[in-house]
Amino acid sequence: MIEKLKELGWKKTGGFLVMAFVAFAFIFGGFGGGFSTNNQNNIAKINKTNVTTQDFIDYINQSGISQEAIRDNLDNNIIEELLSGLISTTLIDLEIKDFDLSINEKTILKNIKENKNFHDENGIFQRIKYEKFLLSNNLSAPIFELQLKNRELQKHLFDLIGAGTITPNFLIEKKFEENIKSLDIEYFDMENLYKTKDDYTENEIEAFIDENKDQLKREYIDFRYAILNPKNLIGIEEFNQEFFDKIDSIEDKISQELTFETILEDINVDIIEVNEFAPNSNKQINEDLIYSKKASKIDLIESSDNFLLYNIDNLYDRAPDLNDEIIKGEIIELIYQKGKFDYNREIIEEIQNKKLDNLKFEELARSNKEYSSINSIEDDKLFNINSVKMLYALPVNSFALVNKQDKIYLVKITGTNKNSFNETDEKYIKFANAQNTNNRKSILQSYDQLLNTKYQVQLNQKTIDRLKNYFK
Repeated sequence: MIEKLKELGWKKTGGFLVMAFVAFAFIFGGFGGGFSTNNQNNIAKINKTNVTTQDFIDYINQSGISQEAIRDNLDNNIIEELLSGLISTTLIDLEIKDFDLSINEKTILKNIKENKNFHDENGIFQRIKYEKFLLSNNLSAPIFELQLKNRELQKHLFDLIGAGTITPNFLIEKKFEENIKSLDIEYFDMENLYKTKDDYTENEIEAFIDENKDQLKREYIDFRYAILNPKNLIGIEEFNQEFFDKIDSIEDKISQELTFETILEDINVDIIEVNEFAPNSNKQINEDLIYSKKASKIDLIESSDNFLLYNIDNLYDRAPDLNDEIIKGEIIELIYQKGKFDYNREIIEEIQNKKLDNLKFEELARSNKEYSSINSIEDDKLFNINSVKMLYALPVNSFALVNKQDKIYLVKITGTNKNSFNETDEKYIKFANAQNTNNRKSILQSYDQLLNTKYQVQLNQKTIDRLKNYFK
């Protein structure tokens, strides 16, 4: 069923019931200038329940969306989005009937009288405010009260689905204690264990290039270009209409596929020739810009206060040139980073295979070992927050590689300390609410999966197409 809704362009956000409840449960406004028809063709079928074009029309009339807005967004799948909303609300109605949920008129009346929008400054319900609200929203009392009833029924449905989602206090307290405990740790920076850039020999560099020759090949270009500006095009330094007419003329010649030489034959400018070019750490604004546009053999592009007319003469791949110190430095940096990655991976494998013990830890640390504490699972003063969360999931005497920005550390958890808290603390209350919300969300997602098997949605594409044609 959900796959059918996805085909409609509907985006699932953790349970279609949640989406439908938020978006469609309580609509104040009427359509006003909506359309009507007696065509009762089915647009969809949910199990044995037909969803007719009249249902769809009524849904649009309630939604407050104008025909013009629908027409302007036909290419953005607005019909499919509206239909997915109608199907969602229909499914909720079917579930309400299936659970035999009901609500009496006294409850509806109570909700209206408790609505603060209808109270005076003393908090007393005023009938006249209620009547003005109905008039201003083009609603009758029966329609509004029906909408209110539907909203309450939907609320009862979600309360029923989420029943029992309150986590026992002792479990919340236990988990909160785990999150606010402090960890005693020993750690050191791994940097001193890595092979330095100067340690890599020429043979190692060449071997690395040979092993990765396909990935390390770079694309080079040979090209020519001219810098165009008001001074060399019209003889003055002003960007006026005459200058831009000249620029337009050059662009026209490019579109006519005239050659670089032909375009410049009447323009007195220097032609700059560049061979074997590929960007590097030394920024060259014009050359780097032309390289980024190399997909076009000839073009005119803006560069600061100038225009560049360029022509790509050759484009080819080449292996790294170790005689170029800049390229060689880039290759060594790649080798160095790979060496760090490989060493870190070896340490992780030793941790996973329980081959890293206290003796090996002390041997690696030498005199670089530091001692500290992490105060809670939210304390990121020493390491990135994701690394802290990982440490809190490990037992005492565990080892782990963690990071802080671009540095890697090897950490040993040496102990934990329990921290006291009060159930009235703001952090605890927020944590407890989050636990219950997450549990409720999990149950709604499970319920959504259950509905996938409970309901089969079939769409009538011909009717959908006719509805689209109506708005064109």
